[in-house]
Amino acid sequence: MSKEYFNYIVRIQYLGFRYSGWQIQPGQRTVEGMLIKTLKFILPDVEVKILASGRTDAKVSALDAVFELFVADNPLTKLEQLLKTFNDNLPPDIRIMEINLKDSDFNIIQHAKRKEYLYLFSFGEKNHPFCAPFMANVIDELNIDVMIEAATLYEGEHNFSSYTANLKPNTQVVRHIDTCRIEENTILTANFFPKKSYVLRIVGAGFMRYQIRMIMGALLELGKGHLTLDQIKDSLNPEKGIVLNSIAPGSGLILNSVKYTKG
Repeated sequence: MSKEYFNYIVRIQYLGFRYSGWQIQPGQRTVEGMLIKTLKFILPDVEVKILASGRTDAKVSALDAVFELFVADNPLTKLEQLLKTFNDNLPPDIRIMEINLKDSDFNIIQHAKRKEYLYLFSFGEKNHPFCAPFMANVIDELNIDVMIEAATLYEGEHNFSSYTANLKPNTQVVRHIDTCRIEENTILTANFFPKKSYVLRIVGAGFMRYQIRMIMGALLELGKGHLTLDQIKDSLNPEKGIVLNSIAPGSGLILNSVKYTKG
């Protein structure tokens, strides 16, 4: 006899600096692994599963991520109390914001409409050590003006086959990016941040593994003078055969929001 599952949509924040990414990996501390461990502790007699709307890499953080919680046999009760108990037993770098019963026709994968990522970085001098979990740091000078110009080249529909590692057959390499801009950072601030920092803000329906970090890596190489603006343009044309190797550190990347058509 098949089991009945009750599904819930959970919104979550986490600082990824201590974690080897979202997905469970043997012998590694991951966000998913910590969630499952905590759920088994607070709901010891309940069979639970979780499914994320996407997987973040090692050291990547999230200000507003989403996962689906599947609970076997009986629905959860007293969701507000469960949210408090969940947070009480999670480590301080993971926080549950909402738990809501899922609409019957909602699909966390198919209905993901837009994801916004931020990549924080600074340059010109070494940062305060407390910046390390949030912000990439280039000690040398960068040509920020040409980086700002180049970032907009990624907007629209392009072939991003040069912007993913270990490209697999049948991967959807043609992607549409709604927004790709470098701006002065006013989104996240702290008294130990440098006087001036920057953020790459990028919005799209979905991204390949390392795609955003490789875009940021290419822009940093451009800013250092190791790539030209024409090479950035050519990297979006697979016939040019441009090979990119620079992947920006995971600790500068933040999933800022996930918006859905439903739910």
